Amino acid sequence: MKFLHAADIHLDSPLAGLHARQDLPAGLLRDSTRRAFIALVDLAIAEDVAFIVIAGDLYDGDWKDFSTGLFFAEQMKRLAPRPCFLLRGNHDAKSIITKDLRLPANVREFSTRSCQTHDVAELGVALHGHSFPNRAVPEDISLSYCEPLRGRLNIGVLHTSAQDAGEHETYAPCEPGQLRLKGYDYWALGHIHARRVLHERPWIVFPGNIQGRHIRETGAKGCSLVTVEDGRVVAVEHRNLDTLRWALLDVDAEGADIVTLTGRIGDAVQEAIAAADDLPVLARLVLRGETDLHAALASDGERLAAECRGAAIAAGGRLWVEAVRVRTSAPKSRAEGMLDPLRAAFAAGLSDPARVQALLAEMAALRAKVPPPGRDALDVPADEEGLGRLLEEAWQVAEAAITAEERG
Repeated sequence: MKFLHAADIHLDSPLAGLHARQDLPAGLLRDSTRRAFIALVDLAIAEDVAFIVIAGDLYDGDWKDFSTGLFFAEQMKRLAPRPCFLLRGNHDAKSIITKDLRLPANVREFSTRSCQTHDVAELGVALHGHSFPNRAVPEDISLSYCEPLRGRLNIGVLHTSAQDAGEHETYAPCEPGQLRLKGYDYWALGHIHARRVLHERPWIVFPGNIQGRHIRETGAKGCSLVTVEDGRVVAVEHRNLDTLRWALLDVDAEGADIVTLTGRIGDAVQEAIAAADDLPVLARLVLRGETDLHAALASDGERLAAECRGAAIAAGGRLWVEAVRVRTSAPKSRAEGMLDPLRAAFAAGLSDPARVQALLAEMAALRAKVPPPGRDALDVPADEEGLGRLLEEAWQVAEAAITAEERG
């Protein structure tokens, strides 16, 4: 027996800030999450799985219209008679989705009131899950999950941030050690958009989302194909489903002239295309290092993007640039070295832990004011490491302004 574990579908989620771009083909962006979901159902049929588990965030939020729900119903008809076990997460909590359609007959949704067990006797499987009633679920709901059923393969379905201290917001936090003690054979988790296997035997798995939506979601995206033999999980494999790949082109401009830099950019483009499994690529170009080209690069983002596009065409691939970030600096002259004490004073601003926490709180408040479709794509620091990067960028701006004034 096989089953698919997917999460964080975010159907009809917009690719924030890109739909207005005239240089990007409309077909590149339109319906990317739908195409990935179609690929999920295609995989279920091709592998002849027994069922699909969706561990939260099927939807990205309240529907703009009923076409989102109708699309899901259409795909579930293709999946039938195989069942789909559906859990609500923070993006599609009961309180968030105001529009509603009757669920297809083969979709079994977990209760929002308490943990519910779906006992599939003909398959020897019991699935336990608790849907989010509201977006905010600050407590560990896994503690109240049902006891495993004897003689069944027990699967826990949970939308959770686990112990993640990264960029994901905290929802239903839990301790993986406690999950292991529950006695389930497999934990189908959702919410973290990067694939992570927290434990094996019992398996505790985040499959990641099925389609990257911004530059912080680079690389292959998909689901987990789980194989069961004699009532035991014997294999958990990642399967790609994405139809558009995100990539970061991090190029070292150290000591490069324009010819050398163009060659390095071309190499980075070719590597991204080779790693994209023949999918179209949306890339961010980031240039770093000391270079005499610093001043010219800072004002020439359009040409740099065109160089990337040209390199992709030459390589026979499809790549477009989402953004260009110039993180280079001009080589220091002896006089400019005199600014080192000022730089030290500049950096001292983050030496006070209380000030750091206050800044992070301000950043979080600023981020919360942005509507959800654009929030994930913001370059707003969420931790001390992010603040350090922002500090370095701010210093480069200040240093360039000071040295330009001195030269003038």
